[in-house]
Formats: sequence, C-alpha cells, structure tokens
Amino acid sequence: MKWNKYSFKISNDSVDILSALLCDVGIEGIEVEDHKPLSQEETKGMFIDILPEMGPDDGMATVSFYLDPDDPELERKLADAKETLEQFGNGAELIEGRTEDVDWINNWKEFFHPISVGSILVKPTWENVPVEDKDKILIEIDPGTAFGTGGHETTQLCMMQLEKYVKPGDEVCDIGTGSGILGIAALKLGAAHVVGTDLDDNAIDAVGDNCRQNGIETGTTFEVICGNIIDDRKVQDQTGYEKYDIIAANILAPVIIMLIDEVARHMKPGALFITSGIIDTKEAEVTEAFNRNPDFEIVEINHLGEWVNITARKK
Repeated sequence: MKWNKYSFKISNDSVDILSALLCDVGIEGIEVEDHKPLSQEETKGMFIDILPEMGPDDGMATVSFYLDPDDPELERKLADAKETLEQFGNGAELIEGRTEDVDWINNWKEFFHPISVGSILVKPTWENVPVEDKDKILIEIDPGTAFGTGGHETTQLCMMQLEKYVKPGDEVCDIGTGSGILGIAALKLGAAHVVGTDLDDNAIDAVGDNCRQNGIETGTTFEVICGNIIDDRKVQDQTGYEKYDIIAANILAPVIIMLIDEVARHMKPGALFITSGIIDTKEAEVTEAFNRNPDFEIVEINHLGEWVNITARKK
C-alpha cells in the first residue's frame, strides 16, 4: 500500500505542542527525527552498545506524518494540518512525498538460512535439513520479532560455549532470551530445565512458538519470565537463588556489566556465566568488571569477527 508522506522541520521545543495539535485535527501518528543525544536514564537497560552517528544537535527536528491517499477525509485532514502548521510552525514548509508499506516482520526471512554451529544445526521452519547436516542436533527457529536466529556471531559464541559446558540434568538460565534459541540449545544438549528472562513481551510468544516447534514443553521445561532481573525484585525471586549450573546472557556489554553483581546470587558455586554481545572495543571494560567482582574468575575469552565471548566461573 502507498502512503502520502508529509514532513516539515521545526525546533525541538515545538515538537510536543505541534504533535498534540496535529492529533487534534485527525493525524493519528507522527515520526520525529532529531539529533538530541540520549540521556543516561533513556539508555539505562537498553540493549545498545554502539549508538549510530547522528551528527551534532542543531536544535531542530524533522516531523513526518502519513495519510492514506484513499482516505475520504484526506483533503480535510491535510488542510487542517497545513493551517495548524501555518499558525504554530514558525514558517516551517510542508514537503510532500510518497512511501510504501514494508513487511518488516517477514522480509528478513530471505536472509535466514540453515546455520551449523558445532554439532548443532539451526534452521528456519520453512527450510529443509541439508543432507550433510542430517546427523546434527536440530533446532528449528522462527524468531518473529524477538532476537535470535543463530546467524549472529554473538549467538554462535554462546552456543559453542553451551555445547562445551552443558551437562545432563543442568539447570540453565538465559537472560535476555529473545527467541529462546540458547535455552532450546541447552535443553537439546541435555539440560533438564531452563528459565528465560526478557524485557520484551514478544519474547514470551516467540519462545512458546519455538519450543512447540522443537517438542519442548513451555511453562515447565522452559519457563519464561518477563521483566528486568537487574533491578526487579519480583523477577529476581521468580528466577530463584543459588539455583543454576549455567547462566547465559547474549545481550551487550553495558548490560552484562550491570548483570555481573546480580547473577552471582542465582548461581551455584562453580557455576558458569556465559556472556556475549560484547563488541571487541568493550572487551576490556567487561573483563575489568569481572575481575573487580570477587565472586568470579574468568575461564575463557573467545572471539568471532568483532564480537567477544567471556565465560566466567563463580568461585
């Protein structure tokens, strides 16, 4: 479907009031692009390592809204929007363009193909098992809107460590579980039980779908808790204490650093904390955070591309 796109530039200070006024005349949603740096509070807990280069903040924002060209109220909405802009936009010029819907949910599928990681084969549900991989441990994944297909180096680093360290009967926790791929891998490798945590509600549905696809029972064999284990006492209590043989976290460096102090409370003595999502420029910071914590000793550091895995043992 094609849409009419209308954009204008205004000062950052005017965005909120103009957005409210446009809403009043029937504009149902707007898009704001600016160069304002994120505050520490805004980035807290976000799974972001390297922010995109946005350029210097010039105090201006580009505001866009979209109208259906077949909307019978198109002319009225556009006229009202122009009048609002003339009155409150300080001379901002409205620029018209065209855009199309993009099926972001499904378009990624053309890039997702079977991936071999050690003795494990990860494949999308719509692909066949390659003949040469028919004897491998099979994981079928459809991540939907949750992160984790096995194609990213960070996921592969964690899976290689799980293959190396998971023992039959292990209790495993996967923090930031996403699609559930690491928890499913742990169960396929012999773990008895997995608890996954994630901030995103989409992960609950994704894990449920992927567990069913792989013959794993959700709610018992693989439990999912929605929330932040770093600072949410309810999530911490639900996850359980001194319980896990392995905790995995494929997140990103700043979050892993915040996790280090908390996860020790949930691990058995001698348990392993398998981490990745660490860009190589952040390796020293994460290593230093582990070394500062008397509960941990680093047992392995591995690299794949520009990404790093650090595996540490609880003393």
